[in-house]
Amino acid sequence: MDRPVPLPAAVTWSVLLGLVLAAWPGIEARAQNTVIQAENVRFDYAQVLRVTPVYQTLKANTVEQKCESDSRLSRVVGAVKDALTREEKEQQDKCKPVTVEREYRRPIAYDVDYTYKGAKFRSRLAEDPGNRLRIRVSVTPVVAPAGDR
Repeated sequence: MDRPVPLPAAVTWSVLLGLVLAAWPGIEARAQNTVIQAENVRFDYAQVLRVTPVYQTLKANTVEQKCESDSRLSRVVGAVKDALTREEKEQQDKCKPVTVEREYRRPIAYDVDYTYKGAKFRSRLAEDPGNRLRIRVSVTPVVAPAGDR
């Protein structure tokens, strides 16, 4: 039966990695091609060219009283008659409930056209950025696969 061999305390991870790479020959070539690169990112400002609101349209129904009034002449005659006779005035308006549909528009986003270093871009943002837009600039080289070189 094989028993695990205890390793001395002085053996480091790099020595272990070297042992693994020696035991597995195909992994060495892949390990040499793997590079973990720090991200090349910086922040800058772009000039805003145009901001176009994107609206959401909401519809709401309400019930309102619609009153049909008598003609202007009959209201004048009625007012004179009421003033002379001092009798209680009858309701001249006939009202009935009517459903009225209304539309409301509210901005939900903004399409922003902006320019950075001579190139034009468009993004949809949650808020109006004003005259300047803070942008994230990232540069990463394009590396062809080993077989395409």
